[in-house]
Amino acid sequence: MTGTRDPNSPKHSNSFIRFTDVISRICGRVSASMIFISVLITCQMIWVRFVLNESTIWQTEAVVYLMISATMIGLPYVQYLRGHVNVDLVPMMLPVKLRKALSVFTLIATIVLVAIIAGFGYEFFHIAYERNWKSDSVWGVSLWIPYLSLPVGFGLFLLQLVSDLLGVIIGDEEPFEHSELKEDF
Repeated sequence: MTGTRDPNSPKHSNSFIRFTDVISRICGRVSASMIFISVLITCQMIWVRFVLNESTIWQTEAVVYLMISATMIGLPYVQYLRGHVNVDLVPMMLPVKLRKALSVFTLIATIVLVAIIAGFGYEFFHIAYERNWKSDSVWGVSLWIPYLSLPVGFGLFLLQLVSDLLGVIIGDEEPFEHSELKEDF
């Protein structure tokens, strides 16, 4: 598929990029597992509510936290696959050198933004941990646990972005990974 990276593609020459690719693929599996577990919990919750006619205590909250965490932990995998939405009309119309410069600029700007978000995510997690915040539900889960997905997810996303930047700079990856489309313009 155009615009996505094949997870079975040849290995990169750089060991940092290979390491980051492995971490990102693990994140994809962890994220998919969290989604699967939340589906099982939802099925159990439906059974308890509508078949056994009992109330649920932890299920709804657990599913919400699992889905949010799956989204955060899945960020590096989606970046690894180049699955994020992008508009590449302008980059594809540029000459290769300008396309590479635009890619480097875009990756650096994204790295800065994601680093800021990861920093604030860590601060949010740390405050919840230090103050022992708990949810207002009957379950009363310690909120630092679901909040941990913010700095971890964005931190690993940051790692994948740095890997992508390195790949573009050393020439292991094509900027915007659509170089075959250039001839169409």
